[in-house]
Parts: sequence; C-alpha cells; structure tokens
Amino acid sequence: MNSAIVERLRSAGRLDRVFIDGEWVLSKGQARSTVIDPSTEEPVAEIALGTAQDVAAAVAAARRAFTTWSVSSTQSRALLLDRVHALILERAELFAQAISLEMGAAIGFARSTQVPVAAEHIRVARDNLASYPFLTHRGDVAIMREAIGVCGLITPWNWPLYQITAKVGPALAAGCTVVLKPSELSPLSALLFAEVMHDAGIPPGVFNLVNGNGPEVGAALSAHPDVDMISITGSTRAGVLVAQAAAPTVKRVAQELGGKSPNVILPDADLARAVPAGVAAAFRNVGQSCSAPTRMLVPRERLQEVERIALEAASAFVVGDPRSPQTTHGPVANRAQFNRVQEMIGIGIAEGARLVCGGPGRPETLNRGFYCRPTIFSAVHPQMQIAQEEIFGPVLSIIAYDSVDEAVEIANDTVYGLGAHVQGKDLVAARAVAARIRSGQVHINHPAWSPHAPFGGYKRSGNGREYGIEGLEEYLETKAILGFHQ
Repeated sequence: MNSAIVERLRSAGRLDRVFIDGEWVLSKGQARSTVIDPSTEEPVAEIALGTAQDVAAAVAAARRAFTTWSVSSTQSRALLLDRVHALILERAELFAQAISLEMGAAIGFARSTQVPVAAEHIRVARDNLASYPFLTHRGDVAIMREAIGVCGLITPWNWPLYQITAKVGPALAAGCTVVLKPSELSPLSALLFAEVMHDAGIPPGVFNLVNGNGPEVGAALSAHPDVDMISITGSTRAGVLVAQAAAPTVKRVAQELGGKSPNVILPDADLARAVPAGVAAAFRNVGQSCSAPTRMLVPRERLQEVERIALEAASAFVVGDPRSPQTTHGPVANRAQFNRVQEMIGIGIAEGARLVCGGPGRPETLNRGFYCRPTIFSAVHPQMQIAQEEIFGPVLSIIAYDSVDEAVEIANDTVYGLGAHVQGKDLVAARAVAARIRSGQVHINHPAWSPHAPFGGYKRSGNGREYGIEGLEEYLETKAILGFHQ
C-alpha cells in the first residue's frame, strides 16, 4: 500500500512539481530530497526542492488572488472548507498510510489521531467563520477585522497534516491567501493535501505549495516583502531564524516552537489513573510533540510507587513495524532525531539519573530502523540537561518535589512555556496550581483534546495562538473607522 502511494504521486507528476496558481508546475531548481522510511532506513521517494524563484512565483500568485479572495463572502469560503473537510475524511486511509510511511507513525495512531484531528481543524475553521463578527461597533466607532494578506506557512515533520490544517484552515477562513512550505522530511501527506485543495475547487493562487528546505525556501518566504505574515511551527532555533529574516519587512510572525512541559502530580492524585495517563501523554507520537509532558513532577514520598506504575505502563508499549496493527509506537521520524535521542539518553545516564526502563540503542528485537527504547529516568534533578532541554523522543524524566510551591517553581524553571498538566482529586487546588504555571495550555486530569482550545506558548515557546477563535484572529488585522455613524 505504501509503495502504491508513492507510485500514485509519481505517476501524477507530483514529486517533481510545486503547486502554484492552481497548477502543478515543475520546480525551477534541480535539487532533490530523498524521503526515507524511518522503519527501514530505505529511500522511498525523491521530491523536488523548490527555490527562491518558486517562492516568488507563488507569492505573486497569492498576491493576485488576495484581491478577490479577501472580499469573497463568508458563505463561499465556508463551502470551500466544507469540501476540503469532506475530501480529507474521504481520503483518510491514503493520508494515514502516507504519514506512517514518511515519519513512522504507527498506522493505528495515524488512523485514530493524526488524520481525524487534522480534519477537525478544517471543520472548526469553517464553524468559526460562519459565526465570527467581522464588523462590530463600539459607540460611534466601527471595528472591522480584515484578512491580513498573503501568509507564508511553515510546518514541521512530526504532525505533518495536523499542522498544515491548523494553519491553512483559519487562514483561508479569514480571507487570506497562502504559500505553504511543509517539511521536506515528511512531504507526501502535504502533496496529498494539495490534491485535496485542487479537487475542492480552490481558486487559483489562494493556496500554493512549495516544497523545500529552510535555508532556501523558508528564508525566501520569510524575507519576501509581499508576504504579510509568517506562521511557523518548529524548533525554537528555526523560529529565531524566521523572525530575523522577517524583521526588515516588519511582517507579523506567529511562532509555535519548542517545549519542555511539566506534569504536576499533586499529593492527592489517584496514581493508578494519573501516572499511566501521564506516561501515555509523554510518549504520544513517540514523544515527538512540542507539548509532550516529558517532566513528571511527583511528591517525594510517593516516588517509588510512581516508578513502579510508570514501568508497568511503559511495559505495555509495543515498539515495532508501524504498519502492524499491534504496534503502538513506531520509530522516530528521521536519523537526526534518532541520534539526538540516543545522545540525550547517554547524557541522562552520565548525569546520574536512574534508569527505570529503556536506555540507549534499539529494542533488542529490532536491528534497523530509527527505533528507540521507551526510556524513563527517575531521580532527575531539575537542572539536569534531560530536565531542561527538549529531547523530542520517547524519554520521560521523573522529578521529585517536597512541596506544592516547589513543584510550581520546578514547573516554571524552564525557558519554555507551551503546555502543562496538573493531576489531583481536589479540583480547586488543581485549578490554583494551573493558574500559577506559565504556559499557554494547562490540562487538568487529562481531559479530552479540544480543537477550540487556543494553543501557543509563553517565553521561548513562541508567540501567537493557533486553534479556535484565537487561531482565526491571528490572520486578521484590526481597522477602526471613526465617524462610521453620523
């Protein structure tokens, strides 16, 4: 099935083309990027890497299209998003297979989570568009919210479809036109998404896609004077580079960057429920989520009990071929990430943290592929590298605390502030702790994911918000008209 997806894209001429002004056109450059199956380390496809010239053509098309798309009716934009939503669901299995192939997601996880939640972003953008008050009044002043303009969207490899829809949906709903640069490491689902946009009847120039790397395409998009806004999801390092490139043209920059999220287990928490759920959340998507709660903060007197429950939870994971329905966790997505995880596990051991499970190397039954052993450290000091740096892999640090005040201090003792979790039976106490944590989202007692909850970071985790109404408003400018009522 996986080779069939690549052959489908290849036979349609997608792999060596970019999508500009409603058409698939050959990239201006000669460079290619090899897509690697992380479960086998074997190449599965080659895609064309776009150039600054491709970016210029895409931005010009988006600028032309903005004239009419920005003043189109909300009904017409909602209908377009309806069609996009329906096509994603109709082609859900294609997307799931592509995501499993390009970044190693277990097929069950791709089917149950990666694709459905991506579709939800389109649905919510459509619903918000239908009810959003683009014109309001404040006394004699009219407040208009208008599309900001041409938006450059830069998306990562770890949630390749989910992050695309989280940006494209609200941008189009707002009346913006877009140029998308997906990660060159997981581009297959992005090409399938461009097909969806075309088949949904997107007007020429409203949506454009240019594959490419950061130094060439990302930099050209960030610096282009006709791009009004850049939205990037990626590492903090990449976010800084984008902001620097965007600064001379004073464009808006929205950044969803790194994280080192705490999971504060309060003294009254039900450990039998809180700890397994915390382990599952930390290792979701093989730990490759910027908001993964990879620091579990626990009362010192309950540390041994937490270790025992955490070990039992991790022992239930099935690491292996991502195409197998029995697999819960596939490989990490690429060699660079595999090397990073192995390096950080070695650092944790050298720092004196205690291994509860896992450790360096692949699981014993696997001799190739970017597979990592689900690793839990305990007796972690808050200043250890494994407690401060984003690892972006299946590594959890358990940190003991002596008081709730100390737990809050440890939770906030990081340059990041993207997500956080709090567990406790006393909801009033849990809410009080949540209010003290400096992060863009806090989850109390592992609630269900909500596409309406705004998502974004404090500190070096970025700025701006995605999802929900706030995600739509990122793509809007505010205009005040005085004398509107006379």
